[in-house]
Amino acid sequence: MKIRYDRDTCIGMFQCVDEWDAFEKDLDDGKADLAGAEEVEDGIFEVEVPEDEEFDAEFSARVCPVDAIELYDDDGEQVV
Repeated sequence: MKIRYDRDTCIGMFQCVDEWDAFEKDLDDGKADLAGAEEVEDGIFEVEVPEDEEFDAEFSARVCPVDAIELYDDDGEQVV
């Protein structure tokens, strides 16, 4: 499972931070950061989700008010 995060779209509500520890507050920028993620495009970050954290990752994507977080299964199909 992979999570894709569009940092430019993030508006800093930090709801993802409350759901999954991989998201951290960056108060200087007013946006969340995704720990361990690789920037695959300008402002787009991706990271593999550990199996024991898939539930939390899914909720972090579901609570984002601006849909800046997408979750993909192992077949590349978008889950959230």
